[in-house]
Amino acid sequence: MRNQQEIEKAQAKVCGRYKCEFVASAPDSKLGIALQTLGKLPINGLRHLPEKGTNGWYVWCGTELSQASDFFSPLHASHVGECCAEILPYLGLPPGFRFLLGGDHVEVWFDAKLLDV
Repeated sequence: MRNQQEIEKAQAKVCGRYKCEFVASAPDSKLGIALQTLGKLPINGLRHLPEKGTNGWYVWCGTELSQASDFFSPLHASHVGECCAEILPYLGLPPGFRFLLGGDHVEVWFDAKLLDV
């Protein structure tokens, strides 16, 4: 995916597949990503409500979600393609959604608890 229009088209397609609203992650918004886990599988993502310049997304790879305060690093959505392009189509899912990507295995589901944080 090369430009924002192509990215958002792919995101809208994913939202259509899961019958949910498309909620864009603005390129200048930030998400939390566990950079030290990149390269592991599965890739996990969850979206809280956006606030204070964030889009609500938290992404980590592997099976362990650390509670360490420095586990997630801020990253502008416009830079996600440089380190974890495979998640780009899922970043239009609305708050309350989660995804799990593991090779050919994909799970997407709504988790209402994410809206109560």
